[in-house]
Amino acid sequence: MAECGIYHDSIWHILQFGGAIARSLTRAMTVRTQTGLAQYASISAFEDRRFNPITHDELAHLHCTVSLLVEFERGRDYLDWTVGVHGIRIELRDAATGNVVSATYLPEVASEQGWSKVQAIDSLLRKGGYRGKINDSIRSQISLERYKSARYNASYEQWRASRST
Repeated sequence: MAECGIYHDSIWHILQFGGAIARSLTRAMTVRTQTGLAQYASISAFEDRRFNPITHDELAHLHCTVSLLVEFERGRDYLDWTVGVHGIRIELRDAATGNVVSATYLPEVASEQGWSKVQAIDSLLRKGGYRGKINDSIRSQISLERYKSARYNASYEQWRASRST
């Protein structure tokens, strides 16, 4: 299998007690797709310190979503993307600290949150660790990369059935 640039967002939904508990791990990587997805699904399920490891009893209730990111393009500026269509990755060198701030949102995040482009950008700056004042001068210094995603969903039962064929 050829190498491919992917962004893995595995979201394990464990349906119990009438609600859903979401577990997620996002990592940027360039890997062999099949091996990489298996590796990061395992990390998400068993090694993400924010959650207890998935137990055997929870397996039958799992659903996993994986987003494969495609069509990466450099944006002309921080507004050169479309809410609900593009995911975005930003990068900014913080003049006060010298640190590089970077963060990403998948295409569905801004629309699900009801954010405008500026609200999403400001949220990404905070997510990436920027603590200074945010204004148009700061936003204009951002390097933006946009992308689209192809999402795939499967329940544990669907996964098991696919393994037996």
